[in-house]
Amino acid sequence: MIYILMLMNLIFNLIIMILIFLNWLISKNLNYLEKNSPFECGFEPFESSRLPFSINFYLISILFLIFDIEIILLLPMMNSLKILNYMNWLYSSLVILLILYLGLEFEKNEGIMNWFL
Repeated sequence: MIYILMLMNLIFNLIIMILIFLNWLISKNLNYLEKNSPFECGFEPFESSRLPFSINFYLISILFLIFDIEIILLLPMMNSLKILNYMNWLYSSLVILLILYLGLEFEKNEGIMNWFL
């Protein structure tokens, strides 16, 4: 029984070594200029990739995340109407909407919503 396990282990190791050798033999070193250059939708890069981006794109994504979380919080509130009485459900829904509205007003007052900087 031990000899069979030793033979299987030897065959397994031999197969692994053959596969590693074949991988080394077949593979090519593909470190040429096209592989190392940045890829932009099939076009050559027009500008440096280290240029700063517009802050407006960042702000739009933050606003999207805020209102996406609002949807995540408000959709389960429809199912909780079956469990809670109407006044508790209305109060909790209005608190969530009020917090989001106050946050939006704060952003507007701070000038975050001003797109023409």
